[in-house]
Amino acid sequence: MKNKSYIGISFIILIFGIIFIPRIIDRISNNTIKENDRLNVSGQAETSKDLLQTIASVPKFSLTNQNGEIITNEKLLGDVYVVEFFFSTCPTICPVMNQNMVLLQNHFKGHPNFSIVSVTINPDYDTKEVLKSHAEHLGVTSPKWHFLTGEKDYIYSIANKGFNLYAAENKTIDGGFEHSGFFALIDKNGKMRSRKDNFGNPIIYYSGLNYLDAEGFEEDFSGPFKPGIEALKQDIKVLLEEK
Repeated sequence: MKNKSYIGISFIILIFGIIFIPRIIDRISNNTIKENDRLNVSGQAETSKDLLQTIASVPKFSLTNQNGEIITNEKLLGDVYVVEFFFSTCPTICPVMNQNMVLLQNHFKGHPNFSIVSVTINPDYDTKEVLKSHAEHLGVTSPKWHFLTGEKDYIYSIANKGFNLYAAENKTIDGGFEHSGFFALIDKNGKMRSRKDNFGNPIIYYSGLNYLDAEGFEEDFSGPFKPGIEALKQDIKVLLEEK
């Protein structure tokens, strides 16, 4: 009886192979097999509003960029942009954050609706002239990368209360200031957006450090959800395509 069972199972497997394997090969050759979704996030989301959750409205702000232009949240409407808080003399995480912004600048080079906003938390030193020199040092080529300065208390209110991205003076640490290493992603309507994690919760912010470890090496994220700059590239593209 066992031999008959094995023969029956083998026959079923043979029939399955004859019927379905050619179909599978045909689908692969015609590129009709797709990923679960374009952002490597669990679920069956079909629209950008499903994929990227709205977190909050951007706070109102009015600051001066490296060219002496007044930049406001209203002036940036219609653009997708990334926000960071930094200072030009930062000896720790700012250089990594700035270089990752350069990667984003180069990746979306020439796109008319992509901007970058870098706000100094040391405006007493980071005048528009200093920020212009800093931009040149970084190799900034985009006219839509704004290095912003203004009154200190006003900037700290925007950072801590508006974007909820921590910034503070701390004379006991190198550089004299401390701040978040996260980036905020803003859509064309002035709304902060983010993808979801593998549990369906919004990540809210994106790592501006590519999750560098203590020795300066990028950690290996081999799973389906990759945080940081690669995630930002994907999600910026989604928002740029929104109508």
